[in-house]
This record gives sequence, C-alpha cells and structure tokens, in this order.
Amino acid sequence: MSHVVHPYAHRLGIIRDWKSRWFGDKEQYRDFLKSDIILREYLEKRLRNFYVASIEIERNKKALKIVIKTSRPGMIIGRSGEGSQKLKADIEKIGKKFGLVIPANTKIDIEEVRSPESNAAIVAKMIIEGLEKRFPFRMVMKQTIEKVMANRDVKGAKILLAGRLGGGEMSRSEEIKRGGIPLQTFRADIDYAGDTAHLPYGVIGVKVWIYKGETFNKK
Repeated sequence: MSHVVHPYAHRLGIIRDWKSRWFGDKEQYRDFLKSDIILREYLEKRLRNFYVASIEIERNKKALKIVIKTSRPGMIIGRSGEGSQKLKADIEKIGKKFGLVIPANTKIDIEEVRSPESNAAIVAKMIIEGLEKRFPFRMVMKQTIEKVMANRDVKGAKILLAGRLGGGEMSRSEEIKRGGIPLQTFRADIDYAGDTAHLPYGVIGVKVWIYKGETFNKK
C-alpha cells in the first residue's frame, strides 16, 4: 500500500526549496521555530483576502527577511509604502507580545505572482471567495478549473471539496479533474494547496493540485 504524502514535502531538495531558511546556532532552533509559526499564522490571518501565494522567511542572528508572494501586491504595499510599513510595525508588536526573536534589521519583500491561475494557493483562495459568497459549489469548481486549464503552463489540475456541500446535513466530498497529475514522479512540478472556507453552516475543506509539466536540470 502506498502512503499519501504532501506533494510539496515529497519534492523538497529535488525541485522545491524550504519555505523557512535559517542560518544560526542549533540552540536557537526552538526560538526560531516558535517565531516562524506565530508569524506565519498572524500573516495568513491578516492577509487572508489579498491572494497570498506563499510566505517565505529567511533569517540569521542579526537580520530577518519575510518574502510575501501575492497577486495583489499594490493592496499590501499601499500608497507610497504605508501598508508595508504598518505591517512591519505590527510584526514588531506581535514579537513583543509573544516574546519572539525579531531582530531590529527586519525587512519585508512583497513579490508579484505573474500567473495567479497557475498557483494552487491563489486558486484555493478564489474557490473560497466564491463559496463564501454563496455561489453553487459545482459552478465554482467548474469555472475555476476552466480558468486554470486555460493557462499554457498547466498540464493538469484537480480540485477537491469536502464538508457540508450545498448545506447538506451529511458531509461529503466532490472532485473535479482535468488532464494528468503524476503524484509519484519526483520531477513533476506539482503545486498543491489546502485551505478552508468558513460558511454559516460549517467549514468546507478545499484542496487544489496543479501540474505544470516536468522539471529538468538546465544543461
């Protein structure tokens, strides 16, 4: 029997890199880990409606760099950079509140995602937005997968919803798939994301897989 593994973790060190990159003493590991978890949870909650694809954290003893990849960078940066400055101040407040390791040299980089329809995390957020606006779930799934497959880079996609779909008493799951998704191929560039839609009658789990072809080393 095969085990179900996370498509991102399955490819770490092969075609994927870690989302947290630290340089420091082993003794600081516990503090860095606590700091990263709290910062990620805060930023994901704070930037929920800004279509954030990923949050990457790089740090050493004296500096901290947070890279936020989003399809709506202007909304986070704000007018003349006010938004990013306020975000930096809020991160420092969170650091003081929880006693986190946040150096004075903290930098926030906001990068734009050029092709949001081929990014699993952004696609999951698009589905959640549709579900929370009370659109029929089958319509949301069908329209979203068509948008995804319209991209030249995308070779296959799968969307899975689970929960009280359509407000039903019993929870169930629905799936829609187009193209192929070779989950066991290491060099297959598969983007995966899982998220949750909060509805009046309960939560609906959303999972998205997007296959963008195989990655080969550049000669």
